[in-house]
Amino acid sequence: MPGRFLRDARGVAAVEFALILPLLVLLYFGTVESASLYSVDRRVSTVASTMADLVSREQRCITTAKLDSYFAAAAAIMQPFPTTNLKQVVSFMQISSAGTVTIKWSKPYGTGATARTLGTTTAIGTPTNINTLARTRGWLVAAEIQYPYQPLFGIVIKTINLGHTEYYLPRYEEEITTSASC
Repeated sequence: MPGRFLRDARGVAAVEFALILPLLVLLYFGTVESASLYSVDRRVSTVASTMADLVSREQRCITTAKLDSYFAAAAAIMQPFPTTNLKQVVSFMQISSAGTVTIKWSKPYGTGATARTLGTTTAIGTPTNINTLARTRGWLVAAEIQYPYQPLFGIVIKTINLGHTEYYLPRYEEEITTSASC
């Protein structure tokens, strides 16, 4: 009787399946969460690029209402993901030929978003194509986007803070101001 029990292989497949099932479930949820993370990251990058591009297209002045409509348009770009924690900051900077950056204006949008301090002077980073051009033209638009990605399941990936910053040169190579009416 005991020898027959040892030779019986009917439960082997069930045991193997039970051992590999947790790994397969983890792999499935990890793939779903990774794909969603990639999609959200691309959308955050698109919001940053779009905001900087729209502001850089303005000529001389942008109204606060128009700027607010640009911020609100980000919600459409982020769909179907929630935008309650989306933080956006658009800043306009004056760049000297030596690379000194002075914040001319900065506008935050979203809960917890904080504007850059006006008049702050810092040095621009390592020379790249964009800041080399900014030094010769004198102006730069910056759009900074922060988004805390919360996965649907949270089994494999926990909350990740995504952030993108885009820099654009003003199209008309002149200062862009902001006010209630232009």
